[in-house]
Amino acid sequence: MASGGFWSLENENGGENSNQNQSTPRAWCQAAHKFTGDLGSKLYALLNVGEGEKTASTIAQKVGDPTENCDCNKPCNCSKRNLDFSNLYSTDLLPALDGDLATITFLQEVVDVMLAYIVKSFDRSTKVIDFHYPNELLETNNWDLSDEPETLEDVLINCRAALKYSIKTGHPRYFNQLSTGLDMVGLAAEWLTSTANTNMFTYEVAPVFVLLEYITLRKMREIVGWPDGQGDGLFSPGGAISNMYAMLVARFKMFPEVKEKGMSSAPRLAAFTSEHCHFSIKKGAAALGIGTDSVICIKADERGKMMPSDLERRIVEAKQKGLVPFFVSATAGTTVYGAFDPLNAVADICKRHNIWMHVDGAWGGSLLMSRKHRWKLDGVERANSMTWNPHKMMSVPLQSSALLVREEGLMQSCNQLHACYLFQQDKHYDMAYDTGDKALQCGRHVDIFKLWLMWRAKGTFGFEAQIDKCLELSEYLYNKIKDREGYEMVFDGEPQHTNVCFWYLPPGVRYLEDKEERRRRLHKVAPVIKARMMEHGTTMVSYQPQGNKVNFFRMVISNPAATYEDIDFLVEEIERLGQDL
Repeated sequence: MASGGFWSLENENGGENSNQNQSTPRAWCQAAHKFTGDLGSKLYALLNVGEGEKTASTIAQKVGDPTENCDCNKPCNCSKRNLDFSNLYSTDLLPALDGDLATITFLQEVVDVMLAYIVKSFDRSTKVIDFHYPNELLETNNWDLSDEPETLEDVLINCRAALKYSIKTGHPRYFNQLSTGLDMVGLAAEWLTSTANTNMFTYEVAPVFVLLEYITLRKMREIVGWPDGQGDGLFSPGGAISNMYAMLVARFKMFPEVKEKGMSSAPRLAAFTSEHCHFSIKKGAAALGIGTDSVICIKADERGKMMPSDLERRIVEAKQKGLVPFFVSATAGTTVYGAFDPLNAVADICKRHNIWMHVDGAWGGSLLMSRKHRWKLDGVERANSMTWNPHKMMSVPLQSSALLVREEGLMQSCNQLHACYLFQQDKHYDMAYDTGDKALQCGRHVDIFKLWLMWRAKGTFGFEAQIDKCLELSEYLYNKIKDREGYEMVFDGEPQHTNVCFWYLPPGVRYLEDKEERRRRLHKVAPVIKARMMEHGTTMVSYQPQGNKVNFFRMVISNPAATYEDIDFLVEEIERLGQDL
């Protein structure tokens, strides 16, 4: 039988009668060391490779001379191979026979592409974005799918182009979204996760990752304040899905018959949330058949916090109309203002009316990691469920969103369907670790390893320092512009989160006496400056209207790479790009 190549290990029995050749030639290992340096030696040691039938000349016919040096144009010891990828295809890579060297060389090229991009991402002299309009991007590059395979050289060109035109979300001057930054340990974990390429539904196919999810969710529940980390939870594809899970479980808790009989078996339900809530609350209600009209928005104060008095009033009104209140979603860190609803007051009302209390902490939940700022979530321990997105303030690579539920077993009862081809009841291990039946998904991506590995690398104190730094930078920005000429704050007082909301008034708008004209022209300022930011590629920050307020900048800081100098740059760049407006 032909050798399995580099990946051929000793069989489990180690018997003399094995038909499988158990080794790869020493000549290959020497060649591997030539072009991978220490990598080849480490792989050799790791896999205990020995002599084999395959000859170095056979491999050389496929991939070229193993002694050929690289073309770095500078002194080095890398001895990188010069493979002609224009003559190679994906079928020349593993599991192809003798595809070992081509595979490692190709992947090394891909790693080089990624490493170059990573280094540029942290270089302030590089652009945050190489912006092209959609039609330009379509015309400049060939993105079409063909019937015939492309060469590996074309594939590498595609890899470079994909990154070239992507946003450098790890760039210190990228402030556009709530999820920014690029963590090296998290990135390494994501690479390893893709290498494992497994599914989270059962312990038998993801033993390590299932246990890590169990351990991490328990730790997160402890931080929330639930005794001994009791409860349940899982990682889902983003905060919107986590919020929908919470609504689903809350409905099941009150009306379990809906699972089998549908919404016709329940009275008309009512959910309550702040008028500044994330749009996913209404989307969840629509998806679950509850309806967006059944989501009652509660007034927020001038800082964006839910008003408990209005919540109580609207609950009483709903009951009088024959609706059954079943769910209240309080927000810990609203998307625009970064406001924290008064959780203890909301909890009192929910207890009084026997309503499920959910906390959407997708944006602000990570402040629980900070001893200085966790008071902003006082009362979260009284909630029935919580959404927490580590891919935001903790800079875990996308995606990383957890739903935490205080009552153990409720998610399982709500969602399980006992699929016998996955969740056999006579397995030889504890079935409690088969988590797939409590999820809506069957296939579930491994999102846990990057968070767990980063937590190991940083410790809780490391995350705390990272979060505190971001909040210090937002305080610095607020103090810098609150009394600066040409700036107006959207609301009074220092923000609770890293959200700093402001208008920039260019000289052409600043001194207008006609209020309506001033308002009309101010509405156009932020979009124009944002467009210029992207065209120049210097920085990115978001903008939006809110209620009756015209477009304003919403600066958020979650990027650990950002510094005071980057905040200074942002202010100066806004003024430079908007001075002629």
